[in-house]
Amino acid sequence: MQLDHYASKFSKRTFPITLICENVTNAPNVGSLFRTADAFGVEKLILCGDTIPLGRKMTKTSRATEKYVNFEINDNASEVITELKNKGYQIISLEITDVSQPIHKFKFSKTKPIALIIGDENFGVSEMILDVSDVIIHLEMFGQNSSMNVVQATSVALYEITKQFL
Repeated sequence: MQLDHYASKFSKRTFPITLICENVTNAPNVGSLFRTADAFGVEKLILCGDTIPLGRKMTKTSRATEKYVNFEINDNASEVITELKNKGYQIISLEITDVSQPIHKFKFSKTKPIALIIGDENFGVSEMILDVSDVIIHLEMFGQNSSMNVVQATSVALYEITKQFL
């Protein structure tokens, strides 16, 4: 028998992960990121950029999670990352680069909070942010395409990170 939200036996838990979204501007993606942040117990969601869509299209996919996920909006991702770095966060970008490491081989720190940076739907994480990242991780891809939708990639990454905390 399928369980509904109230009958599932999952324990609510929050992990020391802040998800930073650099210029994610598609409303359904933003809504889905709220749901993903909630599902994986992300401590905080920070939406960075000039045009963050928080209207009806976003709330349709968020399924009301924007009402209880801790989030903020900041137009400058670089400032947010500098502030978190100064607070001792490990700055980790999710992007495929010539120096990125496969996520499944990376051991995440259990002693330092994590700032996971995801990027623009079309251009990924900016070079400026990649340059200040402590680590760049990627998901191994086995098909013709070299990228995934930002929400799906974030979900896979958060699954791997939180799995290591358990």
